[in-house]
Amino acid sequence: MRKLTFLLMVTLFFIGQGCARQKETKNRKEMENQEHYTFELSDKVTRQAVTFKNRYGITIAGDLYIPENSEDNLPALVISGPFGAVKEQSSGLYANQMAERGFIALAFDPSYTGESGGEPRNVASPDISTEDFSAAIDFLGIHKNVDRNKIGIIGICGWGGFALNATAIDKRVKAVATTSMYDMTRVMSKGYDDATTLEQRARILEQLGEQRWKDAENCTPTYQPAYNELSGGEAQFQLEYHDYYMTPRGYHERSVNSGNAWTITTPLSFMNMPILTYLEEISPRPMLLIAGENAHSRYFSEDIYKNASEPKELIIIPNAVHVDLYDKVDIIPFDKLGAFFKEHLN
Repeated sequence: MRKLTFLLMVTLFFIGQGCARQKETKNRKEMENQEHYTFELSDKVTRQAVTFKNRYGITIAGDLYIPENSEDNLPALVISGPFGAVKEQSSGLYANQMAERGFIALAFDPSYTGESGGEPRNVASPDISTEDFSAAIDFLGIHKNVDRNKIGIIGICGWGGFALNATAIDKRVKAVATTSMYDMTRVMSKGYDDATTLEQRARILEQLGEQRWKDAENCTPTYQPAYNELSGGEAQFQLEYHDYYMTPRGYHERSVNSGNAWTITTPLSFMNMPILTYLEEISPRPMLLIAGENAHSRYFSEDIYKNASEPKELIIIPNAVHVDLYDKVDIIPFDKLGAFFKEHLN
């Protein structure tokens, strides 16, 4: 039973953590005293808070980054991720960088998280997560300064998988790029490196089913304990997550991953829904995959590259780990991303 409980916790780990127990630190208290972004806004870019609704009627909160002295009919990008992050973190940093390069860029909080709507809080669905990208494309496509025929997507970490899924189904997307990509349905259903056995999977599903009874009796969902708080003995990738989400480098009070948590039953809708079944339908639109050489998640991007149809490109960043591609502007190949989208959003 202890081993199965550990497997369930590992299944949930990568997605962030809890409305639950938290250790207060001096840095954390100081960071919570005021609203903040984890990066500096470029003096060449303006930022506007926006909202729009997805197909399910959930209000999505976003930040629109617009190049200074922008003209009409600009190419545009929708950006989200990592899974459990908010727009004040990596996606906003990416939007800021891409706006500097001449794109209108929209970073948004996914449904049920951050400043976006949806109840209960901190729950996710692969369908709704994919829909949020298309809803953002709806918003950009009717913006006065955007050429709706020149819209692309960037997905970071777990939202890389949703970005690919959205591109496969939404033919309005002209090009897609991912960094530190995760396939959330694969890792939740099969574990890291596909190591979960069929018996272990069955037992995890049994535990999740039992949790549904408890949530029904309590009339409210139960949340995981807060993760990304260290107690000793963590794997290296866990230390890297902590270094981003739980320090001034990347902490944000609304981020699921910054000491908060998903509901315990969040994995249920991911366990039998492979989001990348129709990966080949992205073609003939171009795909760019970027991963760190030393990232624990590298195999996701490599497998997608093997299975996708042309045109496609895989870039491995030397010596980089997974979270380096969240915010290290000297490592993330923003010029390559800019050139990729300038070439293909035409």
